[in-house]
Amino acid sequence: MGTVDDVDRIIEQWAQERPDLDTQAMEVFGRIYRISQRMGARQEKVHARFGISRGEFDVVATLRRSGEPYQLSPKALAASLMLTSGGMTGRLDRLEKAGLVARSPDPDDRRGLVITLTARGLEVADQAVTAGLAAQCEVFERLPRREREQLPAMLRDLLALLDG
Repeated sequence: MGTVDDVDRIIEQWAQERPDLDTQAMEVFGRIYRISQRMGARQEKVHARFGISRGEFDVVATLRRSGEPYQLSPKALAASLMLTSGGMTGRLDRLEKAGLVARSPDPDDRRGLVITLTARGLEVADQAVTAGLAAQCEVFERLPRREREQLPAMLRDLLALLDG
């Protein structure tokens, strides 16, 4: 690739002002942050084509990948998405209004609810995940094969260091 980016310019400025700093980690995390922002914006556009936000996609995708009957409790959904119950309620309200999920009493807990992906929700989840993955692949596949093969494991290791 070899192009100069904003991170290179920032690193250059630090090298000028503070040559004593080892900024290699700043280069990595600065780029990861920028990649996340840019891909997030692309994904938001993709999901908008299906009438959902990125956050709403996360809900329908979580239900979809949970397998048949594509249903979870609001608590399980919130935990999976690392959301508060209030944040989850807002998303569920919008998705229910759009006909993508349905709320029903939990047969195993009369005080609880289950959230189920509707047939329309299943269709939207499948179309949106396919389109979103295509948008990611469009960028990722521009990397040389060797880098595409190494990058997932390297990022997993880096994430594990933060989680450990």
